[in-house]
Amino acid sequence: MRLDAAIADATQRLADISDSARLDTEILLCLTIDMPRSYLFAHPEDELDELTKQRFEALLQRRLQGEPMSYISGIQEFWSRELIVSPATLIPRPETELLVEIALREVPRQAEWQILDLGTGSGAIAIAIASERPLSHVTATDISDDALAVAAENVRHNDLANITCLKGRWCEPVTGHTFDLIVSNPPYVREDDEALQKLRHEPLSALASGADGLRDIRLLAVECIPLLANQGWLMLEHGADQKDDVGRILAAAGWDEITCHNDLAGKPRVTVARRNGT
Repeated sequence: MRLDAAIADATQRLADISDSARLDTEILLCLTIDMPRSYLFAHPEDELDELTKQRFEALLQRRLQGEPMSYISGIQEFWSRELIVSPATLIPRPETELLVEIALREVPRQAEWQILDLGTGSGAIAIAIASERPLSHVTATDISDDALAVAAENVRHNDLANITCLKGRWCEPVTGHTFDLIVSNPPYVREDDEALQKLRHEPLSALASGADGLRDIRLLAVECIPLLANQGWLMLEHGADQKDDVGRILAAAGWDEITCHNDLAGKPRVTVARRNGT
């Protein structure tokens, strides 16, 4: 089978499950033959041998079964950096870059802040912030050994010396420490939300958070208080329909200056709060 014929056939088969069927096909084929996409355009007449066709079909079947392209390729871009991802971690979303943007607005460029990223997963948020604020130090925690292994590999891949990865549930690994900024993209999906079916390849523990999706945010609203320096910031990503609930949770826990920021789609996405007490 010629390359162009393989692309046409696979694109048609993926059309019902992907909004970018041709791009997905080209990426899968490039992974199969270990060549850049430009090769496909320059050599459409090349023939796939039987073994190569079988390898391509195996990747195609994974995509046809709904597996995200990022897991198949093992790579996802975030904040213009290439990150390793695996089924042990969430795939970093573009909307999460808003959390990074807001954090960087508050951290002065030459600051030597202590920053905490709770539930780091692939390390995307920690790496983005640490790369932009090299004099600050970012501590990244996660309860999953597999996720921390991915994060640590991403830290090495991005050659960042100002990140420390620690294992533990939320704030447990850093009890007694003080931070100037805490950021987190915690689980916030309701455990009965039908959307979880579409996300079945990603770790459920990083997505679902109790009956209303707010269990972990309630916990963080309390656990983060003793960790923050006076005037310190807490920044949380959450669902677009959770703005009011998150605000009430933070207010009840004693947080000040509670503000919600919208993502590029105009949806409430990140709530920030401050500690003005001692």
